[in-house]
Amino acid sequence: MRLTIRTNQALRVLMICAVNPGKLLRSADIAQASHASEHHLAQIVHRLAKLGFLDSVRGRAGGVRLARAPERINIGQVVKAIESDFPFAECFEPETCTCPIADVCILKGHFSKALDAFYAVLSDVTLDQLVDGNAPLSDRLQVLEPA
Repeated sequence: MRLTIRTNQALRVLMICAVNPGKLLRSADIAQASHASEHHLAQIVHRLAKLGFLDSVRGRAGGVRLARAPERINIGQVVKAIESDFPFAECFEPETCTCPIADVCILKGHFSKALDAFYAVLSDVTLDQLVDGNAPLSDRLQVLEPA
């Protein structure tokens, strides 16, 4: 199993916001800190805001920040919400499935159990657990005020 780049970047955005509490962060600064293109990042930030993980302030002095405290952001929920656009396997999308054995294959049930276990483990993790006390992470993701 492999997470999409979008999910990986979404988690980085949340960690950047968490290690820069109280700051309104510009997309350009987040893109630089997360090694992402601004265009790609804008889509991710928009999605995280729509899902209620980020607050977005428009305008010249605008930016984004966490919409809730890091201890209230569940990593399992974030991953599931971002990954929900992409089915794990073809057979999880019955409308477009072309697999000739989808209706008789029992592997989908095992995939479902594995995914449930994956999300259960991630549901025990909150954003604060990823950033609190992690000085090297904070150092790398710190966004400096413009001079």
